[in-house]
Amino acid sequence: MCQSIGDFTRGVAAVCAGVGTISCGLLYYGQNYLIYPSAFPPESRTEVPKPDMYGLPYEDVELKTEDGVLLRCYLLTQRKDVNHAYALQIPVNDGMSNDEFAATRPTVLMFHGNGGNLGHRIPLAHVFYTAMRCNVFMLSYRGCLSIDAQTALNYVLANQVLQRTPLILYGQSLGGAVAIHLASRNASKVRALILENTFTALPRVIPHAVPILSPFTFLCHQKWDSASKLPLIPRETPILMLSGERDEVVPPQHMMELWEIASRRQGTMVDDRGRNGGVRVESGGQSGDLNPEVGNGRSSSLWGALDDTFMQMDYWRAVVEFVTSVCA
Repeated sequence: MCQSIGDFTRGVAAVCAGVGTISCGLLYYGQNYLIYPSAFPPESRTEVPKPDMYGLPYEDVELKTEDGVLLRCYLLTQRKDVNHAYALQIPVNDGMSNDEFAATRPTVLMFHGNGGNLGHRIPLAHVFYTAMRCNVFMLSYRGCLSIDAQTALNYVLANQVLQRTPLILYGQSLGGAVAIHLASRNASKVRALILENTFTALPRVIPHAVPILSPFTFLCHQKWDSASKLPLIPRETPILMLSGERDEVVPPQHMMELWEIASRRQGTMVDDRGRNGGVRVESGGQSGDLNPEVGNGRSSSLWGALDDTFMQMDYWRAVVEFVTSVCA
């Protein structure tokens, strides 16, 4: 009887060990499919909205990465006349061509989060294009985001119209980590960064986003360690950080830590008294002085979740003020 119990116990232990090993293997080798889902939400790889559905002129661009992958992109180049109710009106010389005008405007390179596709972010591009009159470059990327991002940057820098425009990287969630990585490797090419709800390092998000996988965090080989990359960006490069206080995936603490790192990098002072309509502003200036100017950086805490922070009242006001300042 005792021998039977012992055999049963060893059998159960062997099965558990086997299942655990298989599970660990699936997590390690299959994490790319978890981090970079190709079909979430459903049909996101077959139904991709286009800018002209929103009344925006655009060009389809296909880029080939160094490892032979084709990236689908949208290029929205500025024109002298933009017919929209809230379009920023800019005086233009009659003899100036559309390309010449576009060359005077900033360019926003957009990196979206891991869900959906580039078409789902066209409403955000619409605001940059009309309210701030920015050129906008959008790309769809796969798992090797660092190569994809560098390929997009190389294209912008080689484009005859865009190559001398102030370049602003805009990253949401995982896209924020991509933007930080790209800026840290191309510091002299990037004018400014706008980061929304991004994280210090991907393994630190796992216990909060997927608690059941907490014991296996050590298996995460996709690090995206923004906390170590951020100090490599020069203090002269302004950074705007926008954090949703109700983000259910990336705890706001991550953005707070990144802001502290950016502040030390920039040599700015933190003023906790700077509150206006739910927005905490931390920017350059003397200790204790309330400084509404953007300076070398700004951090805004908004009452928003992962997918609706950009819908908060003060979000676009902060973005417009920041872009206006860094491109003045």
